[in-house]
Amino acid sequence: MYKMATFEDYCVITLEDLEGLKDCISTQDLPSAVKTIKEYFKQQDLVELNIGVTGESGSGKSTFVNAFRGLGDEEEGSAKTGVVETTTEPEVYLHPKYKNVKVWDLPGIGTPNFKADEYLERVEFKRYDFFIIIASDRFRECHTQLAKEIMRMGKTFYFVRSKIDFCITAEKRKKSFDQKTTLETIREDCEKGLRKIGIKDPVVFLISGWELGKYDLNVLQERMEKELPQHKRRVLMLALPNITLEINEKKKKALEENIGKVAFLSACVAAIPLPGLSIAADIAIIADELRKYYRAFGLDDPSLQRLCERSGKTIEELKSLMKSPLHQGINPSSILTLLGAASLLISEDAIELLVSFIPIVGTLVAGGLSYLTVSRMLKRALNDIAEDAKNVLMASLETEV
Repeated sequence: MYKMATFEDYCVITLEDLEGLKDCISTQDLPSAVKTIKEYFKQQDLVELNIGVTGESGSGKSTFVNAFRGLGDEEEGSAKTGVVETTTEPEVYLHPKYKNVKVWDLPGIGTPNFKADEYLERVEFKRYDFFIIIASDRFRECHTQLAKEIMRMGKTFYFVRSKIDFCITAEKRKKSFDQKTTLETIREDCEKGLRKIGIKDPVVFLISGWELGKYDLNVLQERMEKELPQHKRRVLMLALPNITLEINEKKKKALEENIGKVAFLSACVAAIPLPGLSIAADIAIIADELRKYYRAFGLDDPSLQRLCERSGKTIEELKSLMKSPLHQGINPSSILTLLGAASLLISEDAIELLVSFIPIVGTLVAGGLSYLTVSRMLKRALNDIAEDAKNVLMASLETEV
């Protein structure tokens, strides 16, 4: 039986992508459409994520603040750590790549006269999107007081049991050691303790600040992502360090969401076809987007250097695992080569379908072909860069101490 061709049969851009673009530019002329998309990207970059990290002194708060931002405890910009309380006032630590992501190291709880409501007032609870409540042993009355007050004020919190690596190391000395059983025992003990002091149906995430990618990080980020407002989920996914395969895949999906708009903007801004190609595209816009991919996946040089220090590998070893044509450098020559290859794969039928769906594209210089070529090129580049990040991650995990 004959099956009518769909847009996806012709191109990697989906109808869902086009619907998002169409919603942005519907009933607008070209200058207005360009202005709308530029404003969309501007607002997207301004979305703030504020995370409050609290717990008793010595529970690993500051180490978590650092690890969440992809930093070690002694790196530039890291939060101070120590066995005694080093935080007396809320201290904000900006993400090294995303300045709109702010992780707050809050003063310790658990003092004899601790009062949750006064504490939250002092740390200005309204500014936080959610709280991480950390304990390095059992959760106590001060933790539950705080959790109940946070709930009463309509905010979200997550119980994190820290220093899990210490527990595993200690338990490994036993002949009967089984990691899965040990982790379940710790989790059940924490949840049982929380129920005893008044928390109904508690969920505890087991985390190591020193080995953040292990244990419950994936479960925790899934929960945070699910409970954040839609416009803040992308911010969270890009800010998380690329230390698990699950995060690697989610970063790719978050970055994919902008490809249609970037391609449209690139095609709109360019007034004449590129040399040797029958498409018009703004190279600077494409290059900027590609650099965002490298930063998000931790494949930029500063991130790779930090990874080398932890894994014992050289930067040359890690770069040898990267197969994307762009890993040698993002420049006009490499971009033109990829655009040329992508343009050969675009069919006339795909262009016709696109223009019928979004007529304004047909008013641009080689509009349909330009849009589809840039879209295809960016999707291919993103897939390649995500694969490179995956290979680098796997290699680092093999040697990390």
